[in-house]
Amino acid sequence: MSAKVIDLEETVTHTGPKGVINDWRRFKLESMDQENLPLAKKELLRQMSSPNKPKDDSRANLNRKMSVQEYELLKEEDEGCLKKYRRRCMQEMHDKLSFGPRFEGVHDLDSGEAFLEVIEKEHHSTVVVVHIYKVGVKGCEELNNCLDCLATEYPTVKFCRIDAVSSGAAERFSDEVLPTLLVYKAGELLGNFLACTQHLNEEFFATDVEAFLNSYGLLPEKELPGLEDEEENDVE
Repeated sequence: MSAKVIDLEETVTHTGPKGVINDWRRFKLESMDQENLPLAKKELLRQMSSPNKPKDDSRANLNRKMSVQEYELLKEEDEGCLKKYRRRCMQEMHDKLSFGPRFEGVHDLDSGEAFLEVIEKEHHSTVVVVHIYKVGVKGCEELNNCLDCLATEYPTVKFCRIDAVSSGAAERFSDEVLPTLLVYKAGELLGNFLACTQHLNEEFFATDVEAFLNSYGLLPEKELPGLEDEEENDVE
């Protein structure tokens, strides 16, 4: 039982000053290119990680106070590494606070029943954006393309589309009111935008639709960029 507890503790990111230092020490050791380091620094890294010592000694070594030599090593070229570390901590916090399902792409609804089901049965924290369109009506195809882009930017939002005829309410959604955007959350209608492209420029893009929805506070905060993307930007 005690061994399992120890293993669990070693995988946890601790809080508090000592925990933050320990977590930072682990991250720094993992991120450094040890192959290209001078011998003196390699030896210091070996002492910091203590791979040949028993587990108890390693844990004691990890929890010890930071030496002057170690501090000098850790602070070298810290700006980039600290940026990555901070990004990782923010991502971990974001992941822990992110609730509800995630989605891929825009969902095509083929009937009025499917339309009602997605509104009534979706997770209470999920924002549902439904585009009611008709092939050949101006702006519908462009809006569909914009929603395809936004679906990748907002994976916690459920973007859907349905043909006005398939919805079973073609008489309510005539060509004059298309394209229409409906926004729901927990079964409640938050936004009802008939002929929504009239609020946009003649030529519009995903960022314009995003700004329009954000002006009403209908979209959640964007996902944080992944650590891999951050590292690629640092290399560039």
